Amino acid sequence: MPDSQEAYLQIGEVAERTGVTQRTLRFYEEKGLLRPPTRMDGGFRLYSEDDVTRVEHIRQLQNLLGVTLAEIKEMVDAEEVLQELKAQYRPEADVSEKRRQLLKAIDVVTRQHGIVSQKAEQMSEMKSQLEERLRTFDRWMTELERMERKQPVA
Repeated sequence: MPDSQEAYLQIGEVAERTGVTQRTLRFYEEKGLLRPPTRMDGGFRLYSEDDVTRVEHIRQLQNLLGVTLAEIKEMVDAEEVLQELKAQYRPEADVSEKRRQLLKAIDVVTRQHGIVSQKAEQMSEMKSQLEERLRTFDRWMTELERMERKQPVA
């Protein structure tokens, strides 16, 4: 049973708050994007505020970055690894332990940066293609206007 001090939400409440369907929440759980929720005696799923925040983060990544679920999982998992490293950090630890933690953090953020950089590059390429298309349309419009001016008025 969950800790009685923390408020838990049922699947329908989480779906309503996050704007996803209950099926999507179960799918996220199945794909490892969302940890298996705590369950009541009757088997009902119970979600924490951390779970709600994670779903909202997944939705934000989908909407803003247009990333795949696998990439979202990597991005969200990376944030958790960074939080774990932060929680494990001890100022009195020896230099080799601090170095190990820092190298792990660098690796995690480098992978996140790679995902975002790849998406930014793809978006930039798409933007360039659209700009070229607009320039082409502008040339065509200019040509049509020139042709209209040359035609005698009926």
